[in-house]
Amino acid sequence: MLLHPDRLFPADPATRAIARDLYRTVEHLPIVSPHGHTDPRWWGENPAFANPAELFVIPDHYVVRMLVSQGVPYEALGIGENAESDPRVIWRTFARHYHLFRGTPSRLWLDHAFSEVFGLDERLCEDNAEHHYDVIAERLADPAYRPRALFDRFGIEVIATTDGALDDLAHHQAVRASGWQGRIVPTYRPDGVVDPDTDGFRRNVEQLGMLTGCDIGTWEGYLAAHRARRDFFRSMGATATDHGHPTPRTADLGQAEAHALYQRVLKGALTRGDAELFRAQMLTEMARMSVEDGLVMQLHAGSMRSHNAGVLKRYGRDRGFDIPVATNFTEALQPLLNAVGMDPRLTLILFTLDESVYARELAPLAGVYPSLRLGPPWWFHDSFEGIRRYREATTETAGFFNTAGFNDDTRALCSIPARHDVSRRADCAYLAELVTSHRLDEAEAHELSPLLAGELARRAYRL
Repeated sequence: MLLHPDRLFPADPATRAIARDLYRTVEHLPIVSPHGHTDPRWWGENPAFANPAELFVIPDHYVVRMLVSQGVPYEALGIGENAESDPRVIWRTFARHYHLFRGTPSRLWLDHAFSEVFGLDERLCEDNAEHHYDVIAERLADPAYRPRALFDRFGIEVIATTDGALDDLAHHQAVRASGWQGRIVPTYRPDGVVDPDTDGFRRNVEQLGMLTGCDIGTWEGYLAAHRARRDFFRSMGATATDHGHPTPRTADLGQAEAHALYQRVLKGALTRGDAELFRAQMLTEMARMSVEDGLVMQLHAGSMRSHNAGVLKRYGRDRGFDIPVATNFTEALQPLLNAVGMDPRLTLILFTLDESVYARELAPLAGVYPSLRLGPPWWFHDSFEGIRRYREATTETAGFFNTAGFNDDTRALCSIPARHDVSRRADCAYLAELVTSHRLDEAEAHELSPLLAGELARRAYRL
């Protein structure tokens, strides 16, 4: 048996019993996935997945980084110029190293997918690698394992993709035209046209102008172009924007200063600090636009991308070398919050990889500003222990209702039910401990568990 029915529940019998009761009420609730990175093509074209290696190994940076850390070359994982091209060979490499994932959230997610999605009842290892490959490959050839069918089977109510500002959203339009009833919504991610450090930034901004018919040669025209694209995304069902910035710094420059900064950025004549200042100003501008159009704003900060220059050059982005860094939200967000932080029309959901700010900064900020909500533990902290640390650090100051529920933030479709299951179990365990320590009534815990499992996310993302 791969999955113990009491996994992640407290060892104390009385507390475990309460956790079990709570979990039973949320186990099969619909999945609300308001932020993630599933491929829009899956939903627009509904293709079959190619093979087990393409599904579980090559695109999964959690898997790749663990194997690389133990000396497995990228090429052996199907990545790079001279990459292994036989998916069975890649799969055997993965299986031979599966023991490396013991105690990690990846092991929980993968075991859940192998057991619950593909019906396998033995843990993956070198000896059963071929059997697992054959079973999964056979299932993938079945229409019941195509993306739309899995969406329905997993009980997903809504899933948001993350789409660049220049995206034509053709796959979202294909979903609408298909008659399929699955709810897939886009999310406006403008990083490529607000970050001067992005490769091809000037070209991207010029394309933004062409798409919208706005004069991007002026600061006012550039902002108007963003408003036009946001309106287009809203017309396609978007309820949120997303901003992935190195830091949470914001700024609120005067009109003349902002115009001068934009001209330097547009011409590539940046002085020291201009790129960060421009990103900071654009966060405040995006917050103002959210007040106007109602799109929920998400800010992901605290990651140093592509830490190893050689890996970036040879293998590209998203190869496991994005590393958490320290952040300072209290000072960084002050300009934005002074401008619009008290406006109830704004919802700004904050994510960080810097856990040290949960209790010191984020919970106190969200505990007073009506515009702020805390996003769930993200990326490296999307785990049982990460969720527990988050609840312990934030609940006493911000409560539950200043949080945004859970989102899986994944590009791995088969991990979605596993990630939501871990979150629901972790929250039920935490609530049960509040009950047995007499900080919460059991009836209150039963009211809270479905809120944490989905309803808070619906409210926060206006779904």
